[in-house]
Amino acid sequence: MTVPTTAAIDELSEELSPGSVLTDPEILASYERDRELWASAVAPLAVVRASTVEQVSTVLRWATRHSIPVVPRGAGSGLAGAANGVEGGIVLSLEAMDQVLALDPTDQYAVVQPGVVTAELKRLAAAHGLRYAPDPGSAEFCTIGGNVATNAGGLCCLKYGVTRDSVLGLEVVLADGRILRLGGRTVKDVAGLDLLGLFVGSEGMLGVVTEVTVRLRPAPRSVATLVASFDELAAAGRAVAGVLTEGRPSMCELMDAPTLRAVEEYRPSGLDTDAAALLLVQTDDGDVEAIERCARACEEAGAGFVMTTQDEAESELLTMARRTALDALEAQGQWLLDDVCVPLSAVPDLVAGCQEIGTRHGVTVACFGHIGDGNMHPTVVFDHGDIAAESRARRAAEEIARLGLHLGGTVTGEHGVGLAKRDLMAEQVGPVHLDVQRAVKEALDPAGILNPGKSLG
Repeated sequence: MTVPTTAAIDELSEELSPGSVLTDPEILASYERDRELWASAVAPLAVVRASTVEQVSTVLRWATRHSIPVVPRGAGSGLAGAANGVEGGIVLSLEAMDQVLALDPTDQYAVVQPGVVTAELKRLAAAHGLRYAPDPGSAEFCTIGGNVATNAGGLCCLKYGVTRDSVLGLEVVLADGRILRLGGRTVKDVAGLDLLGLFVGSEGMLGVVTEVTVRLRPAPRSVATLVASFDELAAAGRAVAGVLTEGRPSMCELMDAPTLRAVEEYRPSGLDTDAAALLLVQTDDGDVEAIERCARACEEAGAGFVMTTQDEAESELLTMARRTALDALEAQGQWLLDDVCVPLSAVPDLVAGCQEIGTRHGVTVACFGHIGDGNMHPTVVFDHGDIAAESRARRAAEEIARLGLHLGGTVTGEHGVGLAKRDLMAEQVGPVHLDVQRAVKEALDPAGILNPGKSLG
């Protein structure tokens, strides 16, 4: 690709509204990377803050004309390096496109721009007696556009699926500036190839999402919560099988011993820090007996302690303990968060394997996540500024990902590939799979300007 010149940047500034193109070095540095701290990143030559689809179209036509890489970016909350700056490129920020364009309580959908914060959409839906189901841990600051780009998940994936399962339609700007509309406002639409599904999870490599039509669902009838502690990981695994059969839960989360200790130290709430694992289960369908059936399943599997509640405040307190897991671990040192998904029966082996890997490399590995669908987040923690420990942590994280593959899983369940998992994904899917993906990429972006180097290499 040709190196962009000052003249090319000036040309773009003239085509857009004043203040849209930013070149201050301090601003550029703040857009260099997402929350994944080890993937390579380069400060962009410019940051473009688009506010309309027409501006996005202008930027991509300009970039194709000058062969300048474009990295689309939402809130920068990703954990795979997918929004990291690339050599000789610009960052196209969608955060200013933050309007809710429509919300229809009757047909149960909303039309939003990509910069809408996920939690804000959830609150707006709740005010209409509805629910936007995807529930990533970063909901208070991540954006819908980023969720679409990575096909984000969260705590409620078990029942409601990932972001793709709540996307009805998209407006996407292609690399040549054309505007493509996919899907619509109906729950069912099987006309033609599933291009909608193709763009969800494509990490900005095929086009830039400028509008999203999302499916809303009826608000939960009532929420009941269960917490159960176990002296053995295997017992927690057995309990999950019973819970999924008996309770139709909306949430089924696990925290291992290192996570429990970190969370209790960070925000004391009476968690059993001597337990090998803790399960957090929620039901939301109004079946008042479901949570008790789940409790019995935990007891039969060997739980040492089981508590259930239908009190909203208690449920929120228990759920918050799980949501603060990463913050609690961050308070203990530098962290490297993984995203491994394995078959349900393999989760105990994954968690035990993570602990063995941590011991062997002399770093802490805390494992928490969505055990109900097998998507766990082993997190390597080590001291700030300890170069030797950082090197060991990197090796541990790579071993954890390969352990997931060995157990029949995938190297990413919901965070995406980006730069962090690019090589590991290639190991997982193989050359034919990569060839097909690259052919799609070349067909839609022949100049290769959209987020080059990410995912596909």
